[in-house]
Amino acid sequence: MNYNEIESLLKEKNQTQLLRYYDELDESGKEELLNNISRIDFSLTDILKDPELEQKRGVLEPLDAVRLSEIEAKHDEYEKTGIEAIKQCKEGTILLAGGQGTRLGYDKPKGTFNVGITKELYIFECLINNLMEVVKKADAWVPLAVMTSDINHDDTVAFFKEHDYFGYNGDYVFFFVQDMAPATDMEGRVYLAEKSKPAMSPNGNGGWYTSFVNAGLRETFTGLGVEWLNVFAVDNVLQRIADPCFLGAVIESGCVGGAKVVSKAYPEEKVGVLCLEDGKPSIVEYYEMTDELMYSKNDKGEPLYNFGVILNYLFRIDELNRIMNDRLPVHAAKKKIPHIDENGNKVKPEEPNGYKFEMLVLDLIHLLKDCLSYEVDREKEFAPIKNLTGIDSLESARELLKKNGVEL
Repeated sequence: MNYNEIESLLKEKNQTQLLRYYDELDESGKEELLNNISRIDFSLTDILKDPELEQKRGVLEPLDAVRLSEIEAKHDEYEKTGIEAIKQCKEGTILLAGGQGTRLGYDKPKGTFNVGITKELYIFECLINNLMEVVKKADAWVPLAVMTSDINHDDTVAFFKEHDYFGYNGDYVFFFVQDMAPATDMEGRVYLAEKSKPAMSPNGNGGWYTSFVNAGLRETFTGLGVEWLNVFAVDNVLQRIADPCFLGAVIESGCVGGAKVVSKAYPEEKVGVLCLEDGKPSIVEYYEMTDELMYSKNDKGEPLYNFGVILNYLFRIDELNRIMNDRLPVHAAKKKIPHIDENGNKVKPEEPNGYKFEMLVLDLIHLLKDCLSYEVDREKEFAPIKNLTGIDSLESARELLKKNGVEL
């Protein structure tokens, strides 16, 4: 789009502030600004016109899980089904790795963080090691797509290449950048982060599939035969990836999706809970949990809302396509948005001053026809690294890695 086309678009959208510094820029800066503006989806700001921005929850009910004892009893059967599917390349994996290690005092991609003590052992390396166990068992490579962000893409790709993909087959590793959404003021006008850059932010943890599709990887994966996608987060170093038993259980259940869950350590634990909402699978975030939900029990004295999600999901691709065609809901979240003001001064707000637009994985789950809740042993599969010390920290993850025989 040229300048006149951009100017016409911005007048129509009431966003002409984005051209405020155009005349001050050199030719490359002008080209960069116009290119950045042409990629903005201004329709996202339409949801600010909704008088009820807060999404109302439906009727919540508990959702039981396939318990550890049941899984153990059918382990061989489930695993056989899963291994057969993996041999036929019916499963692909998606690693969500767009963040930096900021809370660890580390300004590089979180996956490049070293968790070792006496030797180097990176988060990415832990995950690849886990995936390699499946590759060896199935004698087949599993396609792996790594979702990065604008700020860490080059560093992430270079890191994998530098370490020769930690022994993985590079022909089966793909990288794609998460799509970005505009950040606006309270009236929906897009901020400028710099004179040639509109303020943008990642489109939420539910935006991974649209980003995957926009990068052309859906065709790549389906061309390889992939029918299922296992999506997982970067920070859980004990994550079992392309777990054939999990895949087999979901396939045999007839469900179109699955979620790995752990029994909550205590009622107040800060994990989202898998449940039913208006009869369909859903997730209630920990900050939405009322005392009634947190402490209610069944007639056996067991907590009713007891199974916390660990961001390890399985989705059938045809079901994701159906959801995407119907369009995933977009949420406006009040945030503190750094920007430059009308005088070109940098502003770093101390209070929320606008909106970011996000798609959420909980909506993906809720739009599924059904979802198998699959319990895993938290001591063996749940070691998230959120902080340096304390709960869900580098400290606690190291202890769990040691318990599972990983040399640090």
